[in-house]
Amino acid sequence: MDQMVELRNVTKRFGNFVATQDVTLTIKAGEFLTLLGPSGCGKTTLLRMISGFETPTEGTVWLDGQDVTHLPPYRRNVNQVFQSYALFPHLTVEENIGFGLRMQKVGKAEIAERVKEVTGLVSLAGFEARKPSQLSGGQRQRVALARAIVCRPKVLLLDEPLSALDAKLRHAMQVELKRLQKKLGITFVFVTHDQEEALTMSDRIAVVNKGRIEQLGDSTEIYHSPKTTFVCNFIGQANILEAEIVEDEGNFTRIRLSSDVEVRIPSDSQLAGHKDLLVSIRPEKIHLQKTKPEDVNSFEAEVDEELFKGATDELSLKTAGGLELTVVVANESSTQDTFHEGEKVWCTLHPSDLVVVRGE
Repeated sequence: MDQMVELRNVTKRFGNFVATQDVTLTIKAGEFLTLLGPSGCGKTTLLRMISGFETPTEGTVWLDGQDVTHLPPYRRNVNQVFQSYALFPHLTVEENIGFGLRMQKVGKAEIAERVKEVTGLVSLAGFEARKPSQLSGGQRQRVALARAIVCRPKVLLLDEPLSALDAKLRHAMQVELKRLQKKLGITFVFVTHDQEEALTMSDRIAVVNKGRIEQLGDSTEIYHSPKTTFVCNFIGQANILEAEIVEDEGNFTRIRLSSDVEVRIPSDSQLAGHKDLLVSIRPEKIHLQKTKPEDVNSFEAEVDEELFKGATDELSLKTAGGLELTVVVANESSTQDTFHEGEKVWCTLHPSDLVVVRGE
């Protein structure tokens, strides 16, 4: 897969404020890449430097092998969909979608043909004569998308375009956007602070924090193998546990989580020379049962609190030695054990589910 977008050592300052710091990122042709992070982390600034609405203070921006760092937006083959959609209220759906083509002096017959093609793609056939005020939020979002893709850009930039939609419509549009991207083969660069959105839609995710990329990888890697405590806590829930290395046992290393809990994790070169470390385990990866299992990574705890969350229960556990864990279990069914406040349970941690992470 060819490289479509490259940021090389990009830094952007606004006065004394550093919005992005020495960011290097390669986005492949036809890839759906998501910039994920909290408000103010620099993800929109990165998007604006790709589009040309901001110029890096240091570093360069490349598009399809060309240095476009100092090119204005209209000379880059990219299009952007904004959070507000930015539709013209006095124009019809058809006129809004064809606006960019008219600015490019494309002929009327070709405009009509291309507008008809994209209205079909985004399920707007039959709405061509309506004004934006006569459309729902999801339909207006589709118009903004159609207007962007009708110009056939090499890269489509999307700045939190689903944030104004209600939860059910937002989920439907996530699926539709991913389907559309696969069908078109256009490189999508998507900005969001919504972790579920990123995990659902992306080929790869760049987790952004304080102007830097903390981790870059596919959804499975980001979720199951986080490298830092920030990534652990921002993507889903995580138990971040302080641990002390007890003994190297060859393929495994024994660590102490509290005075009454020792478990094994896979040995790794990054453990060499360390005595203390941080490990992460996802709440759904902690296995509970009422009888003592024959597993060296098992220990007893008490259910301190029980929260009903619909399809799941969230349990707060505490061991006699003070280790505290959050566990998520599927809600009650006739075929499994149930766990309630005040009960003793046995916890099992699989070694591969315990991930060593870096602190802030």
